[in-house]
Amino acid sequence: MSGFLMVFLQVLVTVLWLMIVARVLLSWINPTMDGPVGRFLFDTTEPLLAPIRRVLPQSATMDLSPLVLMLGLGFVMQLVVFR
Repeated sequence: MSGFLMVFLQVLVTVLWLMIVARVLLSWINPTMDGPVGRFLFDTTEPLLAPIRRVLPQSATMDLSPLVLMLGLGFVMQLVVFR
């Protein structure tokens, strides 16, 4: 894998990871995700979280899909870094 592609993938995974953290934190403050920042975070992360949410068993109290996605992104990052 070329150096540029590895760096690009690392930056992409890091940005996605940070956006998911920001979405989770913002959901504690503003669960409706209204406003430009909330809407942007929702629109960019929901296509990644929705398929995971469909596969996970329903939990009435917590949405574990961000955790699953963050673990998956961490796994991808480990593959890229230690390749």
